[in-house]
Amino acid sequence: MFSDANKNNQLKTEIIDTIIGYDDRAKNKNRQLLSKRILVARRAIEKHHEKKELNENLDDYWPGLEAE
Repeated sequence: MFSDANKNNQLKTEIIDTIIGYDDRAKNKNRQLLSKRILVARRAIEKHHEKKELNENLDDYWPGLEAE
C-alpha cells in the first residue's frame, strides 16, 4: 500500500517538476528573444545617430553637399 502511494507521489512530483522545468525554459526563451529585440533596436538607434553625425560632419566639411 505504501509502495503504491509512494510511487504515485513520486510520479506527481516528477510531473510537477517537468511542468515547472518547461515553464522555466519558456520564460528563458522569451527573455532571450526580448534581449535580441532590444539589441536590434539599440543597434538601429546607434546607426541612426552615426548617420546623423556623419551628415553633420559632412555639412561642416563640405557646405551645401546634401546627403541622400
